[in-house]
Amino acid sequence: MNIAEIRSRYLKFFEDRGHFIIPSASLVPQNDPTTLFTGSGMQPLITYLLGKDHPAGNRLTDSQKCFRAEDIEEVGDNRHIVFFEMLGNWSLGDYFKKEQLPWFFEFLVDEIGLDPSKLYVTAFIGDEKNSVPRDTESAEIWQKLFSGKGIDAKIVELGSQEDGSRKGMQEGRIFYYDAKKNWWSRAGVPENMPVGEPGGPDSEVFYDFGLPHDAKFGAECHPNCDCGRFLEIGNSVFMQYIKKEDGSFGLLPKQNVDFGGGLERIAAAAQQNADIFAIDAFSDIIGLLIHFSKKEYTDSRYQRSFRIIADHMRAATFIIGDGVKPSNTERGYVLRRLIRRASQHAMKLSVGDKDKEDSMLVRAAIITIEKYKEAYAELDGEAAYKEITETIWNEEKQFAQTLDKGMKEFEKIAATGHIEASEAYVLFTTHGFPFEMTLELAKERGIDVDEVGFKAEMKKHQEISRAGVEQKFKGGLADTSEKTTRLHTAHHLLLKALQIVLGKHVKQRGSNITQERLRIDFSHGEKMTKEQLTEVEKIVNEKIQEGLPVIRTEMARDEAEKLGAEHEFGAKYPERVSVYSVGPLDNAFSIEFCGGPHVSNTSEIGKGGIFKIQKEEAVAAGIRRIKAVLT
Repeated sequence: MNIAEIRSRYLKFFEDRGHFIIPSASLVPQNDPTTLFTGSGMQPLITYLLGKDHPAGNRLTDSQKCFRAEDIEEVGDNRHIVFFEMLGNWSLGDYFKKEQLPWFFEFLVDEIGLDPSKLYVTAFIGDEKNSVPRDTESAEIWQKLFSGKGIDAKIVELGSQEDGSRKGMQEGRIFYYDAKKNWWSRAGVPENMPVGEPGGPDSEVFYDFGLPHDAKFGAECHPNCDCGRFLEIGNSVFMQYIKKEDGSFGLLPKQNVDFGGGLERIAAAAQQNADIFAIDAFSDIIGLLIHFSKKEYTDSRYQRSFRIIADHMRAATFIIGDGVKPSNTERGYVLRRLIRRASQHAMKLSVGDKDKEDSMLVRAAIITIEKYKEAYAELDGEAAYKEITETIWNEEKQFAQTLDKGMKEFEKIAATGHIEASEAYVLFTTHGFPFEMTLELAKERGIDVDEVGFKAEMKKHQEISRAGVEQKFKGGLADTSEKTTRLHTAHHLLLKALQIVLGKHVKQRGSNITQERLRIDFSHGEKMTKEQLTEVEKIVNEKIQEGLPVIRTEMARDEAEKLGAEHEFGAKYPERVSVYSVGPLDNAFSIEFCGGPHVSNTSEIGKGGIFKIQKEEAVAAGIRRIKAVLT
C-alpha cells in the first residue's frame, strides 16, 4: 500500500464518520511569526483547539504538510526525515476517548491491515503532586480493543524513560508513562503550565518491527526506547484540563481530541520494514540514484547519501512549491542548505550534474512532483514545474562555483598539515564549503581536523543566529518605526501594570504591534472590570510621565531569570540574552527578555499621546486580549 492510498483511505475513513476534510496549510505559517515553518499537524488549528469556532464544524480531518529543520543533521539513519505528512483528526468539543481510540485502532487494523499483535500503546500514569488522575479510561478502552482481536493486553506501569529501560516490557501491551511522555500542553509538564493553559493526557500507538534490542540505549527495551525496535505511528491528545487560579486543574468546558499520525511511519509499518526509505515516497528517487551511480543502496559507504538526497529533495520541492527562494537568511537559508547538502552527496555518489537534464537533484524533484501533484495542487501545472526545477538547478550551479572557490582555500590550509577549528569554520561560513567535505578531503590527505572545536564554533554561531531570529519574531513588531517603537515600550509597561492590578499569574501569551496600535494576549480567566482597566491605564500613563530610563543589558540567561525578567511563553532563549528594564536593574519597574527596539526614556512615549485601552476581550479559554493606542 503506497502513501497516496493510505492518505486517501484515512481521509475517507474519517469523512465517513462525519469529519470535514480541510486542506493542508502552507509550510510557511500564516499569522504566526514565532516559527519559520509549519512543524506539526495541529499548528494551523491551535486557535480552534483553544476555543474559537471552526467554520467547517467540530469534526475535522486532514493531511498536513510539516517540516522540521532541527532534524536536518539527523537524516541518514533509517527513520529521520525533515518533511513529512501528518494525518490528523480533531474533535472540537464533540467526541472523546471512547470514539477516538477505537476509530484509530480500526483504521490501522481493518483498513491498513496491520497485525494487532505488533501494536503497543501508552497512557498517562497520572500526576499525584498536581492531583491529575491516571488515565484509566484510555487503558481500559485499549484492553477491550485488543481483547476483541484475541489478544490479552497486560497493563504495565513504567513511569519515566529511565524506568522503562530498567524495568523492560514485562510481557505488557499497554504501558503507563509519566507526564514527560504522555502529557501534552504547550508548556510541557503540568507544573510548568500557567493559569489558563489547557492540556491533557495523550495515548500513543507504537509498531513493533521485532528488531533485536541495542543495549547502548538501555538495559531493557520498551515502547519509548530509541533502539529502533518500536516506531511511534500515532498519538491521540485528549485536551480536557485547564490550570486554575489556585494552581489546581479543572475540566475544560469543551474537551477536544487532537490526533496526529505520521503518514510515512504508518506506511513503513504497513510494509513491515523499519527502513522508512523503503516506502514509495523515497524508493523511486533512490532507485534513480542506484541506476545512474552504479552503487548499491545497501553499501554502508553510500547508504546515508542515498537517504539524504531522497529526503532533502522531497522537502525542497515542497518548500519551493510554497513560495520560498534560496537565500542566506531564515527560510531561504534552510532551503539553500537542503539543496547544497543534497548536491554534496550527489557528488559523493558520482552522479551527473553537467546540465539541468543530467541533474539528479532536478530529476528527484520531478519524481516528487509527479507523485504528489494530485494531492497538492501547488505542485501541479507548468508554472510550478518550471519554478521548482529551475530554482534547484540554479542553486546547484551556484554551489558548484562556490565549491571551486572553497577548494582553493582548502588547499591553502591543507598545505600546513593541520586544519584548525577556526579555519574549518571560515571554510564553511565564508566560503560555503561543507564541513563533511572538509573532513573527507582531510582524511584522504591524512590531515587532522579539530572536529570538536569546529562543533563548538558552530554551536556558538547557532545560538547567536537563534537569538537574532527570536529578537526579530518574538516581539511581534510590524516594523521598527518611531511610532511602533513607542508602542513597544508601552507594551512592556502594560504587561507590568496588568500584573500589578490582576496578579502575578498574568503572563504574555502573544503580541502584535503596529504604528497604529498595540495588542497583547495574556493569561487571565475573567473579563476585566471597568475599574481594573482604568487602573491599568493610570499606571501606564504615570510611568510615562515619570520619565524613567529604558536600559538594555546583556547578561546570562539564568541571571536574568533570577531577576524575575519576564519572557514570552514557550520561547527558547540562548545562554546570553538581551534584557530591557524600565528604570535601573536594581530598582526597575519592569524587566523583560527582549531584542528591542525601545525608546531611551518613557517620556518619549508621551510625545505620541496618552495611553488608552480601546478593547478588552476573550480570545480563548483563560486568555484575554487588550488593544491599546496612544491618542
